[in-house]
Amino acid sequence: MIELFISSFITFFVVIDPPGCAPIYAGLSAGAAPMQRRAMAVRAVAVASLILFVFALFGEKLLRGLGIELASFRIAGGVMLFLIALEMVFEKRTQRREDRAAKVSADPEADDVSIFPMAMPMIAGPGSIATVMLLMAKNDGIERSAVVLGAMGANLLLTLVALLAAGPIMRVLGTRIEAVITRLLGVLLAALAVQFVIDGIVEQLR
Repeated sequence: MIELFISSFITFFVVIDPPGCAPIYAGLSAGAAPMQRRAMAVRAVAVASLILFVFALFGEKLLRGLGIELASFRIAGGVMLFLIALEMVFEKRTQRREDRAAKVSADPEADDVSIFPMAMPMIAGPGSIATVMLLMAKNDGIERSAVVLGAMGANLLLTLVALLAAGPIMRVLGTRIEAVITRLLGVLLAALAVQFVIDGIVEQLR
């Protein structure tokens, strides 16, 4: 169970990327009052948590309703995560997030950034939704599912801490260290994505 928690925690950490969300949030909430920044951070993580928990609990039933096999979803999810990994290694993901943040900042009516773009798609994006559904489908049983949900919850809590401390974190890390961390995490995610694809292919061939 400890190994499952560690592997799930690392997977969610790489996909959700709390250190990567912090600088984006710091830029988006730069003009807000401290109390408003804290409120938006809590709201963003709360909404993202709700979205991810819904897909964790009912995602498999949704797939069945659409006539999609779990093996097919594993392959598709693995490919999606691999593309995200490539973006992380070549820093395309950070650039895309910054471009999205710049568009939101340019809109004078978009004062509250907690729902869009923070909760979705930055925290509860396609990658994290696919990850939670894949891990829940792979780990049957109440105990193993609870471990996966616990790992996801720990990452969401870490994301909340990162958003609340976005300013100090950016001053400590700096852009160069953040870029190195992002690339290392991208390599790990690529390996995990390949494993998802292999598992899906093996299950299809049985």
